[in-house]
Amino acid sequence: MGLRVLAVAAALALSVAPALAGGIALSGAVQHPGTYSMAQLRALPGIDVKVDQKTDKGGFTGTFHGVPLWTLVNGAGLVNGPQRNAILRHAILVSSSADRYGAVVSLGEIHPDLGNGQVILATAKNGTPLASPVLIVPGDGHAARDVRNVTNVTVQ
Repeated sequence: MGLRVLAVAAALALSVAPALAGGIALSGAVQHPGTYSMAQLRALPGIDVKVDQKTDKGGFTGTFHGVPLWTLVNGAGLVNGPQRNAILRHAILVSSSADRYGAVVSLGEIHPDLGNGQVILATAKNGTPLASPVLIVPGDGHAARDVRNVTNVTVQ
């Protein structure tokens, strides 16, 4: 059943229309869906995360700065609220990119009282601003869920 949920969530996320160039659209089970430009993402409270991950083409390393995914999603007002029991029964967060690549992150994984994962939408790498957001999942050993050119974040 778990794989079926992931496949459905990924398919739904990849069908969402892309946001404005260089920004993202936040939609789904949130009270205040909307779009965020890179300037707006940069203006949100951010954190730094370091990654040293494997890829199929070698290594992926760097220090990334960006807004925690939890901050963005919780700020939009989760439909069922941020309570732990609602998160566990409910949503999966899906992030998709312009090249149709996507990743799934559970809300429990990034909730501060549960997994507290420091997953971010990066706006800078090693101090250099990025042209478009990059989903960074620093706890993963492989960079398979790091998504470049993020255009959509959908809470389901």
